[in-house]
Amino acid sequence: MGDVFRSRLGRTIGEADNVWFTLLTMNTNQIHFNEPYAARTEFGKPLVDSTFTLALVTGLSVADVSENAAANLGWGEILLPRPVFVGDTIWAETEITAMRESASRPNVGIVSFRTRGVNQRGEVVIEFTRTIMLYKRDAAETVDAFPTTEEQWRV
Repeated sequence: MGDVFRSRLGRTIGEADNVWFTLLTMNTNQIHFNEPYAARTEFGKPLVDSTFTLALVTGLSVADVSENAAANLGWGEILLPRPVFVGDTIWAETEITAMRESASRPNVGIVSFRTRGVNQRGEVVIEFTRTIMLYKRDAAETVDAFPTTEEQWRV
């Protein structure tokens, strides 16, 4: 509880990321893909689809908090305090807010946390809560699955 994890890597968002994600999700809001339209808005240029930002920041946090998750149980309180644009680089910062044993599954625990996406200017661009079912350290599902070899390294 209270531990904070910062993603080791940041990710710069390209135009293809935004356009492909917008098309993939059938989002027809022109603010994401029509430059002349977006130029007339208060932002002056296309916005990155906010659900892409949510997916990206979730992905950036996986290595730190949910790589051994059995399941996502939910997201909540998704806030978008600043816009995201093509060319922005985003990092994730996650704080563990609650942990408990699972009432029904002895090999997992329930972990809740708050994650923030931070851009290259140090501005928070997204913040959300998330709860996962996480395998315990001694669970069979967390055993290293790297195959053993018949040969040893030769020096």
